[in-house]
Amino acid sequence: MRIAIFGVGGIGGYFGRRLAGSGEDVVFVARGENLRVLSERGLTVDTPDGTSVLHPVHAVGDAKEAGPVDAVILGVKAWQVPEAAEAIRPMIGPETFVVPLQNGLEAPTHLVKALGAKHVLGGLCHIVVFIVGPGHIRHAGLEPHVAFGELNNEPSERTRRLQEAFSRAGVKCEIPEDIHRAMWDKFLFIASFSGVAAVTRAPAGVIRSVPETRQMLGEAMTEIVAVAAARGVSLKADAIASTMAFIDALAPTATASMQRDIMEGRPSELSAQAGAVVRLGQEVGVDTPLNSAIYRSLLPQELRARGRVEY
Repeated sequence: MRIAIFGVGGIGGYFGRRLAGSGEDVVFVARGENLRVLSERGLTVDTPDGTSVLHPVHAVGDAKEAGPVDAVILGVKAWQVPEAAEAIRPMIGPETFVVPLQNGLEAPTHLVKALGAKHVLGGLCHIVVFIVGPGHIRHAGLEPHVAFGELNNEPSERTRRLQEAFSRAGVKCEIPEDIHRAMWDKFLFIASFSGVAAVTRAPAGVIRSVPETRQMLGEAMTEIVAVAAARGVSLKADAIASTMAFIDALAPTATASMQRDIMEGRPSELSAQAGAVVRLGQEVGVDTPLNSAIYRSLLPQELRARGRVEY
């Protein structure tokens, strides 16, 4: 398959490296110093097993240079999706489909609005990965896992082909029976953990061991499950327990990407996570007091990172 990676950060860089390394025709769309390093020195990936370098790398600075592809793996941050949806248009041919892998639930909605439903899948991934520097990322934890599916949950040849491409790359990949439920399952984890972690500034080991913050996690999850149910997505009866068990299995030092962005003064996915819980709940009349408090508490720092307030 001819696959474009748009957003060569941690997620895009890692999965693009695996796909290109297994022989897929991969083009990376990057910019600035990242593009220069990719073009001159290749893509460096640190993993628990060692360091590998993909070189040469087919990297371009504009989607027009890539031209139409079979699939676009969208690795940008959730708040960048609307802009990215317009930027990737030159790569969208009659049969091209886009797989969004960022955190949150609303990327497919933004993409459908810009590109049309036939070009969009639902998608998600599990991985802990950091940007070390331009053209250099580090896989720090979790077995890499990708899931995607048609928005109507119907089987399709294109999802099967992409699944096979990931499998050839040695990446665990599945096509869930219900991609929307799968996305909510991840959202249950990432929105609750990111919100509590960002407010407390604490790593997973501390959050889960302090009774009060562990209770916060459970209460945040309970609100998310209620919003999902009101929106027609019924999560499993043990969803909260299994999500808490997942958090219990994280490395004690594990942090969330939203937490790190907020702590380091960068724009974050606050609106796509805690903000989305509140927003999606309001649309169906479900109160989310804890997630609302988390969102409102973090909003001034988010606005400062975006240059909208100064203090």
